[in-house]
Amino acid sequence: MATYLDDAFWCKIPAFSQVSEDEFIDYKWQIKHSVCNEPNLIKTIKDIAPDEFIKAACQGFSKTPMAVRITPYLLSLINWRDPWHDPICKQFIPTSNQLMEDHPMLRLDSLHELKDAIAPGLIHRYAHKALFLPLDTCPAYCRFCTRSYAVGRDTNIVKKVNLPIAPQRWKEAFNYIESHPELEDVAISGGDTYNLSAEHIKAIGFRLLQIPHIRRIRFATRGIAVMPMKILSDEKWLKAITSVLNLGRQLHKEVALHTHFNHASEITSITQLAMNQLFELGLVVRNQTVLLRGVNDTASQMQLLIKRLSYINIQPYYVYQHDLVKGVEDLRTSVETAIKLEKNVRGVAAGFNTPTFVLDTPGGGGKRCIHSYEYYNRETGVSVYTAPAVKPGQYFLYFDPLHSLKVEIRAAWQDPKKREEMCSEALKEVIPVP
Repeated sequence: MATYLDDAFWCKIPAFSQVSEDEFIDYKWQIKHSVCNEPNLIKTIKDIAPDEFIKAACQGFSKTPMAVRITPYLLSLINWRDPWHDPICKQFIPTSNQLMEDHPMLRLDSLHELKDAIAPGLIHRYAHKALFLPLDTCPAYCRFCTRSYAVGRDTNIVKKVNLPIAPQRWKEAFNYIESHPELEDVAISGGDTYNLSAEHIKAIGFRLLQIPHIRRIRFATRGIAVMPMKILSDEKWLKAITSVLNLGRQLHKEVALHTHFNHASEITSITQLAMNQLFELGLVVRNQTVLLRGVNDTASQMQLLIKRLSYINIQPYYVYQHDLVKGVEDLRTSVETAIKLEKNVRGVAAGFNTPTFVLDTPGGGGKRCIHSYEYYNRETGVSVYTAPAVKPGQYFLYFDPLHSLKVEIRAAWQDPKKREEMCSEALKEVIPVP
């Protein structure tokens, strides 16, 4: 059996040293004391983090798309003796000395969600599935967020697209879904559905389930990883999810939660208590991991994460190749890394607890199995994917991070002419000759 961190670990942070367990487990306390700006971050960690780290973090936030928002729970899990290499710290706090130059092919909205949206916050890309974004905030902001074009506050380098909580905007989405009988499946994301009120959870869940052709809905949240105590202390929210689940059962429709853990150290005894609660209710919880350099890009790290998720009844579902978003080149890995990792995790757990490694194709082709490329040049780092059931006849290019390439190839990517040649050469390998 796995053992999880279960002592008063938060007391190691001077700012939380006098906080009782009852207070720490209260989601309202977590929200109230979340770090939401750089001065607050400095105040919270100034006695435990190296001065050079604090300086680098402040500089890092000024150069990246995501604003500061970290829960006390997450701050308490970081190894402040060596924050530079801590797997949780890397996900939420950018440091200027670790940032790398963006690949010239990176885009703010690499998945073309804005382009593919048929209404504000509603993307109908797959024939039978829609993505609904009812809000643009989260309990904590991951620095690698694929929706950095919208999620959170404006930053020095990004003025965000606003997708606020607005029932009138939702009505437009519901009307569209209702008028398209081919839709069977709706993913409700954001932002993070943890930040929806109990009333909003019920309003969205009930409305979608009562559409005759909708067979499945899932609420996406990283909350179980970044603030699991909400499950234990927010009775109204839990009752709302339960009521949606029960309605789904009555209608013989599936209701699930999709969550997001990236490293085994994110799982504690508090996580286990929260998951026990959800498991007893009969709620299916699946996990979607993002492959991150220096966080979970070794076989041992990924194997341990999969095992621990399985122990607490979270089904490892996807491992995503890192999207081509700006400001996080230091966290991206090559496609080859993902392929090797997939080989090493298969067989560690039962098949239904073994995640599929996927790449969400730039340009809106949707998810492809990582090894299903039509062409992959490991020298230039260009891979080509197709999506016949989503956008037939189109080709989607992914680009390995510059740091994984030889020096001369890195230089070639800085030359617009050579850049075009490398992309053209890759496409020539897969496009049929007339």
